[in-house]
Amino acid sequence: MKNYDFLIIGSGLFGSVCARELTNFGYKCLVVEKRNHIGGNCYTQKEEGINIHKYGAHIFHTSNEEVWNYINKYIKFNNYRHHVIANYRNELYSLPFNMFTFNKLFKLNTPLEVLNKIESQKFSGTPKNLEEQAISLVGSEVYEKLIKGYTIKQWMMDPKELPAQIIKRLPVRFNFDNNYFYDKFQGIPENGYTELFDKLLNNIDVRLNIDYFNNRQELNEIAKKTIYSGPIDKFFNYKFGDLEYRPLKFVQETLHIPNYQGCSVVNYTDIDIPYTRIIEHKHFENSISEKTIITKEYPIEWKKDSEPYYPINNKSNQEIYSKYLEETKHLKNVYFGGRLGEYKYYDMHQVIESALKLIKKITKK
Repeated sequence: MKNYDFLIIGSGLFGSVCARELTNFGYKCLVVEKRNHIGGNCYTQKEEGINIHKYGAHIFHTSNEEVWNYINKYIKFNNYRHHVIANYRNELYSLPFNMFTFNKLFKLNTPLEVLNKIESQKFSGTPKNLEEQAISLVGSEVYEKLIKGYTIKQWMMDPKELPAQIIKRLPVRFNFDNNYFYDKFQGIPENGYTELFDKLLNNIDVRLNIDYFNNRQELNEIAKKTIYSGPIDKFFNYKFGDLEYRPLKFVQETLHIPNYQGCSVVNYTDIDIPYTRIIEHKHFENSISEKTIITKEYPIEWKKDSEPYYPINNKSNQEIYSKYLEETKHLKNVYFGGRLGEYKYYDMHQVIESALKLIKKITKK
């Protein structure tokens, strides 16, 4: 018996926005989540008076006013602006790359001097991989100190094997603006991200600790249609091969000091440091506490049972994904979305855009 109009797999941003909007349109939804909490990787948990980003730093930023207005219906944001520090062999540099960074590296003071310096080091030709793209943007010296080691750790791959598009996300500026994002709207929820998911899923049936694949037949029988935000290759039982993702290990520590590193995120770009970055959560919200909590992020090898975080959109993976994408076109009542369902390196606002677009498509039918 079909008790629900929609079965929604996953309670992250994509699944939760879809559930909220479909419910508002009068559809009955069931959300199933394999973890013991809602919110996916955006989940925050309060400890020592500090909202902890349990699965890495999440800074909301967008220039899409529709998305900004949408999310502000549910939560209030602070005025946080993201400023990142890079640590290379105990030397500290400003990120994203800007005149503070270049001044410390090159001992040059003007944009013209810096541009001439970078021009003398740039890769000539059309970049075919991440390494060539990075050197074409910032030259070989910046690449060797602040990009190469971090990238090898982050992706556990040679930068020559990664697509050029990955590094295009990193801003390069020839001014002294060290705001990581240029987006018009930025911030972090005043009470943490979990409040957002509590409100999005209010009065919607949610079942935690439910692995869809262990209960697939039973769950499929109770809903007319399905929205799936898990790994697309797993949905099709890996029939065209395994897609690769970047997994992470998070090691959290509570320190009996009020301030550890003076900012929310420090990237460690030296290849000899095993972790990629340290997050100090209290700086996201200027939390007042005698203690502080930090999280070290470690890259780990990808295995099929690892928790997937970021798709590796190189050529071989894209070829596999295209086969799965074609397979989705033969399914009438199943929709795929989110980072894993669409195998895309989405930011949070892009996930919301994608979810709202899908809802418009469904409700027009």
